This record gives sequence, structure tokens and C-alpha cells, in this order.
Amino acid sequence: MVLLWCDVALAAGPHVILLRGWFGVFSSGLDSLAQQLRAQGIEAEVAGHLNWSAEVAAILRERSAGQIRQLILVGHSQGANNVIDMARSLESQHVTVDLLVTLSPFLQNPIPANVVKAINYYQAPGWGQPITPERGFHGKIVNFDLAGDQTITHISIDKSARVQGEILQEITQLNKAAANTAATITAGGAATAR
Repeated sequence: MVLLWCDVALAAGPHVILLRGWFGVFSSGLDSLAQQLRAQGIEAEVAGHLNWSAEVAAILRERSAGQIRQLILVGHSQGANNVIDMARSLESQHVTVDLLVTLSPFLQNPIPANVVKAINYYQAPGWGQPITPERGFHGKIVNFDLAGDQTITHISIDKSARVQGEILQEITQLNKAAANTAATITAGGAATAR
């Protein structure tokens, strides 16, 4: 058994950043997802895909101020490619991405090693493709090919109640795990590492 001591400020829950696709025109489903997360008390912000580097800078400022919390990145279309870019940029600063969710990425880079879990929704043949790990990746990758669901297209994938429900469930589970860890640390001053 190993005990870890934590002397940084732990935030109440995860920080979720959702990046819209090209020009933000067709990614309105991310706004709905963010509203559902906020209704559960989870901090969620939606940004255009061109803002990805500003989002990375904000995360690093928060971390340098000692605010450490789970980080979740969600992106649609070009925003999906850019959340992978965000994770790669954060990897160089030793920041873990607890969950990365991509919706219809296209010609994307591999998932970097600092990602704990990556989930990808795509349609083949069609728009999007499976995500793959970068060398040194030890997390979990899950690819969902939605080609069999005729109600889902590249433009509607972010608005799909099914897809939104699955993403919401993943984030809710992480939030509960973070709350349990914070309660353990608060109660005992230390957490047990596996």
C-alpha cells in the first residue's frame, strides 16, 4: 500500500471543455450537453475550435495556481481534432486528460499518452474514423462506429440524444469518482494509490 499526500487545492468537480467544429455552425449539440452538465453542478464551457490554444493556456494557469481537478475534453468535427491537439500540448506540461471524447474526427492525430480514456464516435464509411493510440499510450480507447444508425450524420452526431446520454454518463461517473476521492482526502488527509 502506498499513501499519497496532497497539498494542492482540489476543485469540487471536473472541468469540461467542449470544442465546436468548423466555424461553430453545426455543433449546437455541444451547447445542450454543456447545459445538461451544468444542471448537475459540473463546470462545462463551450468554445470554438480556434480557441483551443487559449483553453490550454487557461488550464495551465489554473494548474500553476494549485487548482488540480479532473480534465475532460470533448470535441465535434474539427473541434474533435483540436481536443487531441489540446491533449498533446498538455502532455508536454505533464497534465493528465482524464477523458477525451471525439465526435466525427477526420484525419486526426493519434491519442497522446497523457490521456486516461478516449472515446470516439464516428461513421464508416462516411465522416470520421477510428482513433488510434500514440506510442507509449497506456490508457483505454473505445471507438463506436455509428454507421448502422441512419438517424445520425456528421452534422447531427453532437445532437444525438443517444450520444449525448452516453457522454453525460461517462462524465457523471468521473464526477462521482472525483467526489469520492476528495472526500477520502478531506477525511483522512491522504489517499491510497493502487
